[in-house]
Amino acid sequence: MRARTKARKRALDILFESEARGDAPGAVLAQRRETDDAPPVSDYAALIVEGVTAHLTRIDQLITEHAEGDWTIDRMPAVDRTLLRIGVFELLWVDEIDDPVAITEAVELARTLSTDDSPRYVNGVLGQISDIAEHLRATL
Repeated sequence: MRARTKARKRALDILFESEARGDAPGAVLAQRRETDDAPPVSDYAALIVEGVTAHLTRIDQLITEHAEGDWTIDRMPAVDRTLLRIGVFELLWVDEIDDPVAITEAVELARTLSTDDSPRYVNGVLGQISDIAEHLRATL
C-alpha cells in the first residue's frame, strides 16, 4: 500500500473514531500521535484530519448539494460520509493531488470498507464536485 493511501486510511480511522466517540478530531489525532501501540500517523494523515476539520462546514455543504437522491449527510453510512469529506478536501485544498487520484483513492477505500453500492455513490458525488472544482477553488 502506498504512503498516501495509508495516510488516507489512517485519516479515515481518526475522523471516523472522532465522530463515533463525539470527540474533537484534533484531540483524537493528538492521542493517536502519542500512542506507541497504534500505527503511526503520517504528516499527510494529520493534514487531512486538520483540513477536513477546518473546512467541515463548506465540505458538508458541497456534499449535501451534490448528494444523490434523499441521501442527506446524516443518512449516509459514516464511512461514506467520511470518505466524501476526505475526497472533497483533497479536491479543493490539496494542490499536489490530481482530481482523478483523489476520486480513485476514495472509491477504492469505499470498495474495501463500505457497502457494495458505496464505490459508485462516492464516485458520483466526487465526480460532480470535481466537474466544478476549478470554479470552487477560485472562490475559496
